[in-house]
Amino acid sequence: MFRSRELSPVELLEAIIARSDAVNAGINAFTETLFEEAMPAARDAASRYARDGDLPPLLGLPVATKEKHGIRGRTLSQGLVARQHERATENHPVVERILQSGGIIHARTTTPEFSCATVTHGPLWGVTRNPWNRQYSPGGSSGGAGAALAAGLTTLATASDIAGSTRLPASFTGNVGFKAPYGRIPGLAPLSADHYRGDGPMARTVADAALLANVMAGRHPGDHASLAYAPALAPSSGTGAGMRIALCIRLGNYPVAADVETNTRRVAAALRDAGAMVEEIELPWTSQNISRMMFTHFGYLLGPAMEDETAGSEGWLAPYTRRFMSDARQAAEQNRFLDGVRSETLLQAQLADAMAGFDALICPASAVAALEADGMYLDGIDANGERLEHYWQGHMTAPFNIANRCPVLAVPSGMADCGIPTGVQIVGHPFDDATVFRLGAAVEAVLPWAGGHPEDFSAPSSMSPY
Repeated sequence: MFRSRELSPVELLEAIIARSDAVNAGINAFTETLFEEAMPAARDAASRYARDGDLPPLLGLPVATKEKHGIRGRTLSQGLVARQHERATENHPVVERILQSGGIIHARTTTPEFSCATVTHGPLWGVTRNPWNRQYSPGGSSGGAGAALAAGLTTLATASDIAGSTRLPASFTGNVGFKAPYGRIPGLAPLSADHYRGDGPMARTVADAALLANVMAGRHPGDHASLAYAPALAPSSGTGAGMRIALCIRLGNYPVAADVETNTRRVAAALRDAGAMVEEIELPWTSQNISRMMFTHFGYLLGPAMEDETAGSEGWLAPYTRRFMSDARQAAEQNRFLDGVRSETLLQAQLADAMAGFDALICPASAVAALEADGMYLDGIDANGERLEHYWQGHMTAPFNIANRCPVLAVPSGMADCGIPTGVQIVGHPFDDATVFRLGAAVEAVLPWAGGHPEDFSAPSSMSPY
């Protein structure tokens, strides 16, 4: 539409600003808006389209960036009250590449403290709510990104993922989220060395997610682990006919809610009807063992980093942040680093064996259909008749951070009984990004969701817990 002059980048940004002014108060998706700085960039983009020529891939598109993706000269707090006035000295690599590609950063999105929760609330920014049903969370930690996309406040958004922080918000808000394989998209040192983590795109459609993933990907001098550029490819319009797909509902013993299972099987059935070969498999995992693996890993890297960053200001922290650091510390005391690596490599081998002969694996993103917007979950969570010790055990994303060379695309699968979306994960073989985007496009074709959106709203629904 920009190229044909049907729409101007200025008109699009004006519409997004008007939409944000009208509805963001009801969901609280932004930490700050950059509308004044964005408008001149939109005018410049409009001029460049008028001149044609060689145009960069994101030219004129508004992009909302996660607050942790620092912008030089702007605040970089990680959601911490004690650091709310600190400023970034450089652009995060994904910010750098968005700007180089003509994207217009018009807003920054909310997160929980240190991006260490799968709900999005904290003392600094309050509670972010799901546009589909504001009783519930958009998920976390990239909850502001998911909420902004679902509410029509941006066209694209950045996210990050160390235990599901891209895929869970995408699933809870009806969006598409990509957890790239480790190294595909450069991060910021020193935690770029953490092989669980990764930055990536969130968008409303598979093609949009691929567009932003292609911009983000490639080697960067600041990230020694970053890989050579390998495009995610523009998804085709195929239906997945001929593909061999493994379906795993529980990933071992995750207590999957009935509506989540129904929607996951609906995706599998639609692909089978379109000509894909779908076979149901089992995996020998337990959510308890995966939680132990995950927190052992956190106990040797992210946990100590958080303790260093918050030393002297512990009293300002949200309860979930203190719980995270305590769990990580305890796991490191109980397990050696080598114990964690042994468990991780066993899980990776089990996944490789299970996926042998298949193009990809499909499973739910979360066993629980929803989280309360202001929930702390310090005492665990009820999940399908079971009481889980840690609420993260209700999510099915962490195994693929442990097996983090596998690309994973989260796409919508339907609506939960509580009125918010559910999602499935499409898991590929190590570094096979193209297949997960191809299969994601097939799911989108056989179960189209583009154009679906929550009803309008304006006022917050309840008080903040802070």
